Amino acid sequence: MSDAKRKVSSVIKPSSLKRRESKDEAIYEHLYQAIVEHHLEPGTRLPEDVLAESYGVSRTSIRKVFQSLAHDKLVDIRMHHGASVAQPSIKEARDLFAARRMIEVGALPCVLKNATEESWQEIEDIAHQEDQAVQSQNRRQSIFLSGQFHIRLARLSGNDVVADILEDLVARTSLVIATFGGSQSCSCPPSQHKEILKLLREKDMEAAQQWMDSHLRDIERSVILERSDTGSLDLKAILSRVGQRDS
Repeated sequence: MSDAKRKVSSVIKPSSLKRRESKDEAIYEHLYQAIVEHHLEPGTRLPEDVLAESYGVSRTSIRKVFQSLAHDKLVDIRMHHGASVAQPSIKEARDLFAARRMIEVGALPCVLKNATEESWQEIEDIAHQEDQAVQSQNRRQSIFLSGQFHIRLARLSGNDVVADILEDLVARTSLVIATFGGSQSCSCPPSQHKEILKLLREKDMEAAQQWMDSHLRDIERSVILERSDTGSLDLKAILSRVGQRDS
């Protein structure tokens, strides 16, 4: 082995690579959460140097995370402008809701086939928590729980590919709500979630599918064109709060 190769192998050890990958994954998850829970609003600039200092990593690591988030359509990367939280277009918003209707309505027969009493209880508990969050005007928590309701319901279909696709669509829908939704808008009325569960429990598939379709159309219609002004933000302060559920 040459001296150059020995130097490289002594620096880049498998254990150090694993730690680096783990750190990058943790940063990805943290920024992902910050975006989908609206801590970081659409259009917010994400300076590499600020985030690198905040997370204690290199700018190369931050760029790698940006690439992953861009692949998920949550971050836009523009040459000479850097990265920013993605801002969905109206067409993208409509396409997202259309895709969700196709997937979620179509998945319900499999959900009913695979559901158990335990799984019904779990989803009903999410709907109850969501209702409490809405009552207490905890918008971030209600949006998070609303997304969890749809994702957990899709998981009951038994098709992990469908559920994974929906999870991505729910995250991007959150950006749509943040981009176009007013301060009083909510992602989903909890009462509609409870009605869908009731119809599924009663094995009324036709009605449940109609409710799911109408439910998603209602959300789409409720999103009003009102962009938020992100202004000057303290990224370090915002990111330090991510992961701390509002009470």
